[in-house]
Amino acid sequence: MTTTGSEDLLTPERRTIDVVPDNERHGTPRSQFTLWFGANMQITAVVDGALAVVFGADALWAIIGLLLGNVFGGVVMALHSAQGPRMGLPQMISSRAQFGVKGAVVPLVLVILMYLGFAATGTVLAGQAVNNMLHVENPVIGIVIFGALTAFVAVTGYRLIHVVGRVATVIGIVGFTYLTVRLFAEYPVGDFVGVIGFDAATFLLAISLGAGWQLTFGPYVADYSRYLPRSTSERTTFWSTFLGSVLGSQWAMTFGALVAAVAGKSFLADQVGFLGKLAGPAVLAFCVYLVIVVGKLTVNVLNAYGGFMSILTTVTAFDGRSQISTRARTLYIVGFVGVSMLIALAASADFLDNFKNFVLVLLMVFTPWSAINLIDYYLISKERVDLPALYDPNGRYGAWNVPALLCYGLGVLAQIPFLAQKLYTGPITHLLGGADISWIVGIVFTGAIYYPIARRTANPPARMIYPTHTEMVDTRS
Repeated sequence: MTTTGSEDLLTPERRTIDVVPDNERHGTPRSQFTLWFGANMQITAVVDGALAVVFGADALWAIIGLLLGNVFGGVVMALHSAQGPRMGLPQMISSRAQFGVKGAVVPLVLVILMYLGFAATGTVLAGQAVNNMLHVENPVIGIVIFGALTAFVAVTGYRLIHVVGRVATVIGIVGFTYLTVRLFAEYPVGDFVGVIGFDAATFLLAISLGAGWQLTFGPYVADYSRYLPRSTSERTTFWSTFLGSVLGSQWAMTFGALVAAVAGKSFLADQVGFLGKLAGPAVLAFCVYLVIVVGKLTVNVLNAYGGFMSILTTVTAFDGRSQISTRARTLYIVGFVGVSMLIALAASADFLDNFKNFVLVLLMVFTPWSAINLIDYYLISKERVDLPALYDPNGRYGAWNVPALLCYGLGVLAQIPFLAQKLYTGPITHLLGGADISWIVGIVFTGAIYYPIARRTANPPARMIYPTHTEMVDTRS
């Protein structure tokens, strides 16, 4: 199936959590690069990069730490993306192979909360940009307009989402190049870089912020590669996703670290307004606000679309469906966006501190999930999945995989002594000078206990098994 015009582009997507058949596969891995580059070249990534400096790191060490975190997290995230063309499924449906058809609901509930949190925080900033463009002060106006745009693109689905990603890539490159030039023109940036010595705690915080940013894409990244032809190279899919996500996020975060270093409180008080003033004349400020809105629209659509997929995966675990009507799909997405808008309207003024803690808490619950999913797919099942059994609680994977769920729970609990949160700091964290390495513990510990158990208990098929109606024939065993 190919796009022949705007009618196809604007026609709501039919597929949801069912397997995409070969005759509907299309596109190239290049689409993954533009989607993830565009989704990362946005203001929340700027804020994420600024946090490392706000909480004490020198800009130079913050940038290096953010890069290390983005690279490590990007590898994990892109390994999830590479599963898409092979299986033709949304990411969280595939976790039924590890946790059971109903057991996968446990991490899914946390995934849905993540999407709501990111959608709400993004809507706050994008709403401010919309208000500045329209010269209005009522926050409800900007939030409602941005929410409506998000819902429209998410309801339309996969094709339009990728088009928005391509547009965001071009606009993001132009906009952030201009802002970077303006930053160096307005401030003596060099005087604020390399002035504070190396500090392990803040350096590890920077790594955690970068890694956390990438790892939180893991639960939905394959949603946007699942339409690629099944013959698509996994290596090409991996590198297209990895480079798009890491380059886009590192550029935005580096800019954020430099802005925080030179501007300090003036940036913290009003992130959106500061970028508008940095742009200069009113017409250029308008363009910068547009850059903010387009970048946030791209990633917010991913949150709404992924949130819908996760809710549907949760519901269908108990009723056995694999498809729903277009009307039901629309209601799910509009409902999700509506809740995120309500959260945005009630958001605390202490945005930066709350956002930092939000990202680090997400690391705690998603690193064990990533470890289990990737170890099972690549090392235990060796890319062989019984796809029809993912919809049958009485099938190969059962309703609840208790050993996997126990490993997941233990992986979360093992991180508690290593946490460095506003509400709780673990005892080992104090010994490490306040450095948060909980996410590293989560990945290593979970992998160490899950792998030997899965080797004894897993029951992968001898080859990939596709539903008969998908017109697919597996070529690898």
